[in-house]
Amino acid sequence: MTSAISVRRLTKDFRIGLRGLKLRAVDDLSLEIPRGQVYGLLGPNGCGKSTTLKVVLGLVAPTAGEISILGEASATSAARRRTGFLPEAPYFHKFLTGRELVRYCAQLSGVSAGELASAVEDALGLAAMVEAADRPIGTYSKGMLQRIGFAQAVVHDPELVILDEPTAGVDPVGSAAIGRMIHAMRDKGKTVVLCSHLLGQVEQVCDRVAIMDRGKLVLEGAVDDVLARRDRHILTVEAMTPAARAAAEAALAAHGATVVSVTHPRRSLEDLFRELVTGSRDA
Repeated sequence: MTSAISVRRLTKDFRIGLRGLKLRAVDDLSLEIPRGQVYGLLGPNGCGKSTTLKVVLGLVAPTAGEISILGEASATSAARRRTGFLPEAPYFHKFLTGRELVRYCAQLSGVSAGELASAVEDALGLAAMVEAADRPIGTYSKGMLQRIGFAQAVVHDPELVILDEPTAGVDPVGSAAIGRMIHAMRDKGKTVVLCSHLLGQVEQVCDRVAIMDRGKLVLEGAVDDVLARRDRHILTVEAMTPAARAAAEAALAAHGATVVSVTHPRRSLEDLFRELVTGSRDA
């Protein structure tokens, strides 16, 4: 099976200043994002993650490298029809209602007339925006704007959903709601790529993560694997007595205690992030 997103040797340079100096935003990046998972793309501001997403979506041309989406060349209409996108700072016309916006986006995405009404209602239901759907967008809170943005991103039932900072400026209740939406998409077999600074949420919802710093990939893997501390062990002991607790591991058997399991302790994703990232310039 092909990957949801395949990035091979991606490099992106921007020219800055009057002398045409080059800023390398993404530096020889290669990624394979599997289908049917929630994938976290992490890194400090200016590390190149948003640029990477824009190149993947065809919004920015790469300097070098190859990108494919669901087996299709990126920036093609075939790939775009199978992809949903919520940008970091979406702007919607304030005079439209939520339902009108989602309906409009469904039509732009090629949803047929016969399926239009049900697709809109399904997307609004998934985003928990049915009750507020007929209110003008100008009256929405930040959390509601993000949820209606989520609805427009999934109304055409895409196989791949890309969310760039979906919880930026959202309170904990709204953030939890967006987390539930992400789980719902994964349960439907969709691939979700999540770019976020809320590392606690990323740790809870993502199956795999990649961490970027200064345009380069510094770590990639399954969440459980990258957070495990392989250099340390935890002993889970049954029938522990005060004497056994004070004794060394070699003396546990003599005190009647049984080692039930040996596991690897986990660090938090935030701790791992700080260990790997040296800080990044603002692009």
